[in-house]
Amino acid sequence: MDGVPDGVPRVPEQRRPDSTPTPSEPSTTPGAERPAETAALRFSVLGPVRAWRGDEPVTTGSPQQRALLAALLLREGRTATAAELIAALWGEEPPSQALAAVRTYASRLRKVLDPGGEARRSGGTTATAVLVSESGGYAVRDLAEEALDLTVAQDLATEAEKARSAGDLCHARETLRRALALWDGETLAGVPGPYAETQRVRLEEWRLQLVESRLDMDLEQGCHAEAVSELTALTAAHPLRERLRELLMLALYRSGRQAEALAVYADTRRLLADELGVDPRPGLSELQQRILQADPGLAEPSSPAPEPAAVPVRPAQLPATVPDFTGRSGFVRELGDILASAEGRVMAVSALAGIGGVGKTTLAVHVAHQARAAFPDGQLYVDLQGAGARAAEPETVLGSFLRALGTADSAIPDSLEERAALYRSVLAGRRVLVLLDNARDAAQVRPLLPGTDGCAALVTSRVRMLDLAGAHLIDLDVMSPDEALALFTKIVGEERVASERKAALDVVAACGFLPLAIRIAASRLAARRTWTVSVLAAKLADERRRLDELQAGDLAVKATFELGYGQLEPAQARAFRLLGLADGPDISLAAAAAVLDLPVEDTEDLLESLVDTSLLESAAPGRYRFHDLVRLYARACAERDELPPSERGSALSRLLDFYLASAAGVYAIERPGDRLVDHLEPTSYPGLRFDNRHAAQDWLYAEAICLLACVRQASGRPETLPRAIDMLWAAHDLSESGANSKEYEATAQALVGAARSHGLGRAEARALMTLVNVHHVSGRFERAEEEAERAIRLAQESDDLLPVCWARNARGIIALYQNRHADGEEHLSRAIEHFRALGDRPGVAAALCNLSRIHLATGRTQGAVGLAQEGIDIYDAMGNSLRGANARYALGLALTQSGELHSAAERLQEALEVFRDSRQRLWEGMSLFRLAEVDLAARRAARAAANAEMALTVLRGIGGEWRRGNVLTVLGRALSGIGQTGRAQVCWQEAARIYEELGSPEAAEVRALLSPVQAA
Repeated sequence: MDGVPDGVPRVPEQRRPDSTPTPSEPSTTPGAERPAETAALRFSVLGPVRAWRGDEPVTTGSPQQRALLAALLLREGRTATAAELIAALWGEEPPSQALAAVRTYASRLRKVLDPGGEARRSGGTTATAVLVSESGGYAVRDLAEEALDLTVAQDLATEAEKARSAGDLCHARETLRRALALWDGETLAGVPGPYAETQRVRLEEWRLQLVESRLDMDLEQGCHAEAVSELTALTAAHPLRERLRELLMLALYRSGRQAEALAVYADTRRLLADELGVDPRPGLSELQQRILQADPGLAEPSSPAPEPAAVPVRPAQLPATVPDFTGRSGFVRELGDILASAEGRVMAVSALAGIGGVGKTTLAVHVAHQARAAFPDGQLYVDLQGAGARAAEPETVLGSFLRALGTADSAIPDSLEERAALYRSVLAGRRVLVLLDNARDAAQVRPLLPGTDGCAALVTSRVRMLDLAGAHLIDLDVMSPDEALALFTKIVGEERVASERKAALDVVAACGFLPLAIRIAASRLAARRTWTVSVLAAKLADERRRLDELQAGDLAVKATFELGYGQLEPAQARAFRLLGLADGPDISLAAAAAVLDLPVEDTEDLLESLVDTSLLESAAPGRYRFHDLVRLYARACAERDELPPSERGSALSRLLDFYLASAAGVYAIERPGDRLVDHLEPTSYPGLRFDNRHAAQDWLYAEAICLLACVRQASGRPETLPRAIDMLWAAHDLSESGANSKEYEATAQALVGAARSHGLGRAEARALMTLVNVHHVSGRFERAEEEAERAIRLAQESDDLLPVCWARNARGIIALYQNRHADGEEHLSRAIEHFRALGDRPGVAAALCNLSRIHLATGRTQGAVGLAQEGIDIYDAMGNSLRGANARYALGLALTQSGELHSAAERLQEALEVFRDSRQRLWEGMSLFRLAEVDLAARRAARAAANAEMALTVLRGIGGEWRRGNVLTVLGRALSGIGQTGRAQVCWQEAARIYEELGSPEAAEVRALLSPVQAA
């Protein structure tokens, strides 16, 4: 939240039309003639809506009648139409007799506000009415300058601002106190209707700003101790107002209560993270640092130095403009003028629409570069992939934009609405250009629009965005013949074209004057020095049907690509066709080599030659991608031209083998000795070999999106489905990474459904195991139990022992979480038997460690220690550091309960370092949580609080609500141990809410912790 600006805040003004009387106009000047009834009227809106004539109260009628009076008073003399008043009182669903009701309320108010007015007017006496009818509406006019308490408060606030600017703090404070004293409870108390609610919020915000300004001056004058009590109450009533917390920290510090001041910051940081998913604003963080450093500047009252302005991040994400940009001068001027007008407008939006290859992106990028000077705070760019099967999600794009604008990952909220709101807040007051390329529709674009003064957005799409409100729409057509020839000449070279101008015109005409087609044709010609322009023109002359296709809308792009495709050598054409079959946003060089069944070096030569023709893009060194429409065309070519047709399936099968073998290699290098890799489906194409664990992890996480896309694609065919499922199982680290958890879960769900529909029981059992792990990680234990039970049944029917082992192991740990200890021990004992039957020593160790936790839960502490140590010995003997960390985690729990706290902390710290190094976020967070428990047992409450805080941060978005409730419970205990009972109570209340929603027995324990606090 933003702090109070310098000076005294002003209530947002409601503009008056020039014709409306104001307090400075003659109608309300001292000495003007007015009836006694009108001159003595006073009104109140800063509390209940009331009226007085002199000292006598005036009856203002029913709540709806008071709502009408309030709406007229707050319009400051402006006329409100009947429709506006109906909307103010009842919103979008007024009663059928709303207009009659408004007229009745107005008549009644006129009678009580001006009881003698009708008689005077009927007798011919000049009289000025307070409530007047005008232009089909009503207005309250001709009031004295101080007749409305809100007007008085505004005047006092203005006076206080002038006094403060002049250095007269005493007068400014006193004046603000007088202004605040005008409030009498809740603003517009008891007044119904949406207009009243809007005004209530507006005026309450202004009141709080005045309070903050007055308290700020209190501190400047040395009234620290007196301010603490008021600030404590205010922060309790408004916990998310950071300015109040900042003032409380300063007041506490100047009162000699440094620890409490720092505790306020910690409490605020936690609360903001929990409630809003953001960090404290820089001013609050800076104050905390100054307190920690005992900054002498804080010790004595002085005029506060202005908060140093944060250096804004200025993103410059625009792609490079093409050096041979040609033509489009009219569109360039039109778009440039619109962007130049962004200053002073809410937002300038231009949407370019046209067929693929018409040059929308090229034009938008060129115009954006020309307009960069008008947007000094940066330029954002994203390819929204709207023409593909999986368009970019707005929340993902917003996360990327927020990071580019300098927002920390920890401050980026989860939901689309919250991200969009934060995005607009970050852009407020800045001048940024946003280029949204290749959009699917207006719904995808709307959350990404800045919506603030001075910003602008350029949008490109294949569809016209008629439903994008306020957008300037441009339909981009093909080039003119002169522009097309100029573009062709720039690419091929003036010397080659000058002597064959007619042939060049034939070429661009055959291309349908489509920029992408011209670029492809010209690039091929430029790359072949032995060709003449006439040779290319003659080749195009044989494709007369293409000219007809150019008039068929979408076929225009296909015809254009047909030209480039027809110029490819056989090996290039095969690569183009087969690479287009693979799903995923891009493809690595190694994966492409698998698709083509070629050595990496030969594959790179082919791909780079395709890049030269613009049929393929180089996304990054070693990675390639198709334009969405080019990919569709490549697939059509594969269906038409690839012989034998089985080669299409073979290419995708090789890609699946490559990913499965590589993922198995990652699994094996991370978990030496683990037998899972021996039970995976066999592959005929090799995967990558990794020199070390870090290289393996880097590959897995870099390829996560493409790997999951390959799994989903392979799930559609029964012959590849088992391998796809095994690949997902081998890559289950992705389910615990946080970054790819949602995509992994969706893929697992799809695989289970596919296996079930094909009647593949063995494959379904394995797919269910991937889903069991997902549910377990997310804390959905009942669903995990159901899926594991079904997996056991299906695996036993298909005589596949490996899923039985791991499903038994999973059911054992789930039973532990659900306090079904006997069931858990039974499942784990049988899991140990099954693992031993398979010769799977790491599996035995895993089950032993989980059985250790069952022993621990049933009071057999020494048995728990022994079982965990046995697991460690097995893992260490096999060099399995990652699984060894799991065993050390289990031993740390057992040692904690046995009272060997120092050894427990050592084992947990060892586990933590391995988990952190292996990017195992779930277990990193859980290790921090367990270390906090050790610290609590050792009476190191502050350290416990720090570890628990870190655990919450690491587990954000992963681990499920049940685990978060556990961490919050421990954090509450730690905070209570350091005297921060308020924060402790907040933590316990949140934990209790989580447990109660989940129906967890831990709810009673947390409620017991809350009881003493509530009783106190």
